[in-house]
Amino acid sequence: MKDSNFLKEHNARNLWHPMTHPADSLANPPQIIVGGEGVEITDVDGHRTVDAVGGLWNVNLGYSCAPVKEAISAQLDKLPYYSIFRGTSNDAVIELSQMLKDFFAPDGLSRAFFTSGGSDSMEIALRLARQYHKIRGEAGRVKYLSLKKGYHGTHTLAASVNGNANFRTQYEPLMPGCFHIPAPYTYRNPFNETDPEKLAQLCLAALEDEIAFQGAETIAAFVMEPVLGAGGVIPPHASFMPGVREICDRHGILLIADEVITAFGRTGDWTGSRHWGVKPDMSCTAKAITNGYFPFGAVMISDAIGEVFENDKTGKGAIASGYTYSGHPVGAAAAIACLQETERLQVKDNAAARGTQMFEGLTRLAEKHPLIGDVRGGHGLMSAIELTSDPATKAGVDKKLLATLHQVTYENGAMVRISGSNIILSPPLVVSEGHVDTILDALDAGLSAVA
Repeated sequence: MKDSNFLKEHNARNLWHPMTHPADSLANPPQIIVGGEGVEITDVDGHRTVDAVGGLWNVNLGYSCAPVKEAISAQLDKLPYYSIFRGTSNDAVIELSQMLKDFFAPDGLSRAFFTSGGSDSMEIALRLARQYHKIRGEAGRVKYLSLKKGYHGTHTLAASVNGNANFRTQYEPLMPGCFHIPAPYTYRNPFNETDPEKLAQLCLAALEDEIAFQGAETIAAFVMEPVLGAGGVIPPHASFMPGVREICDRHGILLIADEVITAFGRTGDWTGSRHWGVKPDMSCTAKAITNGYFPFGAVMISDAIGEVFENDKTGKGAIASGYTYSGHPVGAAAAIACLQETERLQVKDNAAARGTQMFEGLTRLAEKHPLIGDVRGGHGLMSAIELTSDPATKAGVDKKLLATLHQVTYENGAMVRISGSNIILSPPLVVSEGHVDTILDALDAGLSAVA
């Protein structure tokens, strides 16, 4: 490895970072992470912190998961790559598909279509939704509905169902036929409603209204995260996703659950949909499926959809979608080992316990720091605090203040994620009680520094 001086000198000079302005990376060079062990990361200067971001929501088992590393190494020695396009397959991906069928059985999902990541998974699900309706003779069902504040990736079709302008405006016009309804976001919503249950009903009414306006016969699918993640950790009321399921069923609209973040234990249950007692028609997964150790994803598909494709006699069921790395044997081997370890450790239980600890700790910080306008979480290890410079208007805070807060929190032992005026927390699901205390203490120091 190059020495630290070389890395610092060239950091962001020839490298464009995702989700940031190149000039900002040059002016404020990113932290250079060179090591990870357990739930802690180490930077190029030897400073060690708890990773309260969990990589990017994906390192559920931490950075020292030997079974996954060993599975990757063994598969590289055996078969480092082969395609699963028409006519060929590999043993690892076949074994994984059976494991995923068993894992997702309570969600009513049995078929797997493998991808290279979350954006890929969403793109495939959206395409399959349109194709499903065409096979069934309803070719007019081409539109999509989704939530404002929702995030579903960066491919053009997936970005078109995104509900956040930050991921849209510089790339518009995006795909036509994508429409958004208000999210059940109690801190900010067009109804000025703070009661979660009442807000859920208002948002469901908005969904009904949009379906009536567009025409149910033109809509292919409704897309949602069971708990909105990148939009600022927005958990809906328990009535919301079941209400969406009922409306979709009544109008013949598919329900696609974006579980890229929420699957595999993050919410305190094995899937976000299961957390709300809902069976979607398709679920998009990635991230924690390999603990972040290999780019990999899967779209899980219900029996009903699978049978429509498999029983098609018209030729319309031929799937003309896929990626060079779909079903990559190394990724499949990593996912097998990751799934086994995820279930062995029962990480959903620790996510639930530590998530409660985190939420209660953030609530105490809100009582101490007026800068905190809202605390969200309580559903596993997905938490956020939203900062405001004026509680009356809910105005955001200055970027320089956020940068200072981030740096002081980092210096005091926790890497956190800033998104707008939100501080998002999503540590590995194997985080300990002591680690959560460290994160809360570091945040306390950061908030105090900018008070």
